[in-house]
Amino acid sequence: FFFVHSLMNFSHARSGIPLVKGARGAVFRFNGNTPKTDGGRYWIAPNAAVIGDVSLGKDASVWFGVTIRGDNSPITIGDSTNIQDGCVLHSDEGVPLTIGKNVTVGHMAMLHGCTIGDNTLIGIGSTILNNAQIGRNCIVGAHALITEGKVIPDNSLVMGSPGKVVRQVDEAQAQFLTMSAQNYVEKSKQFREQLEQCAPTPAGPSKL
Repeated sequence: FFFVHSLMNFSHARSGIPLVKGARGAVFRFNGNTPKTDGGRYWIAPNAAVIGDVSLGKDASVWFGVTIRGDNSPITIGDSTNIQDGCVLHSDEGVPLTIGKNVTVGHMAMLHGCTIGDNTLIGIGSTILNNAQIGRNCIVGAHALITEGKVIPDNSLVMGSPGKVVRQVDEAQAQFLTMSAQNYVEKSKQFREQLEQCAPTPAGPSKL
């Protein structure tokens, strides 16, 4: 992490470009494919990497330490969807990765060649494998494993490894999922406008 930021400082210093508030992360063209966005209404954290055939919807956000590697089939991330810290997103040839609108992908999740429906929450540390399909308004519990080709119906709460449907998601919970995604839309706007690289402030005298 220190090396990355040192390299950023060195690169900016050589180019004469000052570090700015709300700086966005590393976006790379690969094999002729450049990541696409819906205008300026998105945010990518400074140490995230978005590579190749990737599409980000309006108000989508990609948080710290995320890797989205579109070097095979397309990766599509819908409007108002957040990909939280440390996630890895990848696809295989002929197996695209598609994430709908208002989706929350929790910290350290791994999504590979799967389809995630609108207004769904993917829990912390979950793994979802090729050709799995998660429906709309679903909750995939923390550290769940969704195996290849598994189909999860709309409005399902899934837990375990391998993941199994344990009950239905009710209307109040579905509304909470929408609120969770919208909260990250607002938070990403704050980071886009207010995040600023700086030196740490020295701590005061110890009280011990």
